[in-house]
Amino acid sequence: MSEEKTKVLIIGSGPAGFTAGIYASRANLKPLIYEGIQPGGQLMQTTEIENFPGYPEGVQGPEMMDHFRAQAMRFGAEIRSSVIEKVDFSQRPFRCVDEDGNVIIADTVIVCTGASAKYLGLADEEKYRGMGVSACATCDGFFYRKKNVAVVGGGDTACEEALYLATLAKKVYLIVRKDYLRASDVMRKRVQEAENIEILFNCNTAGLFGEDGVEGARIIRYKGTPQEEEFKIDIDGFFLAIGHRPNTSFLDGQLELDGEGYIKVKGATTHTSVEGVFAAGDVADPRYRQAIAAAGTGCRAALDAEKFLMEHEA
Repeated sequence: MSEEKTKVLIIGSGPAGFTAGIYASRANLKPLIYEGIQPGGQLMQTTEIENFPGYPEGVQGPEMMDHFRAQAMRFGAEIRSSVIEKVDFSQRPFRCVDEDGNVIIADTVIVCTGASAKYLGLADEEKYRGMGVSACATCDGFFYRKKNVAVVGGGDTACEEALYLATLAKKVYLIVRKDYLRASDVMRKRVQEAENIEILFNCNTAGLFGEDGVEGARIIRYKGTPQEEEFKIDIDGFFLAIGHRPNTSFLDGQLELDGEGYIKVKGATTHTSVEGVFAAGDVADPRYRQAIAAAGTGCRAALDAEKFLMEHEA
């Protein structure tokens, strides 16, 4: 156990955390980055990325995160492959404790812990992750042009994902557990009117199958009732759209969150409810959840932290 001080503590990595590290390092703030339980964030589980500027031929998610990480280190960021387990934002400087009991005393903190996609809990989801299973249609939809895909969910997000995929895929199955869509009237109407979207009501996914990737799904209709039946659909892609869970449990009420657990920020800034604490990336973004958007907020958070430190120098 030890105790040390830093001007900027960045909790979490990924596009937001590493970008914050790059900007804070270039401002000579010598940031300390704790990578967290998933160094590099969700992109470490992503295969080819084709929509991030600067990579005209595309890039593998882990490779891009290696580039981000190396750039942050080049300018002097210190990176630790560890987790911050407890924070105390009740007074400045802030007191944070990592998994080994080490104490970090920080003048400012940037939270970039991201959000995790919710999964059904099927073993096949892990088996085929990156091989047909995805939680981001915007990220991976392009790879399924003229193919058959399925989207799981019945809310606005699921409908948006289905409609987006319908512009690319040959056919989209929308697998809905209930006998109705929870989405808004406008989204529900659009999905129902789309010619290449087939809604499978009262259906649950029992499993996925395929040799070198997803080739189909086993579906159970009217599960647990006398009318229960099982059938298969042929698909190449399986998209989860049942929500995300922001990684904010470690905050333990230290910051103001919205109803879904995302960190609230003030206006167009990255300022949180506590002065000197900033939030960037998916942990404060329930809407866009894109790498380029996360990187942008990481930049803003570092600039906000730099300005705060200048204004509060002893």
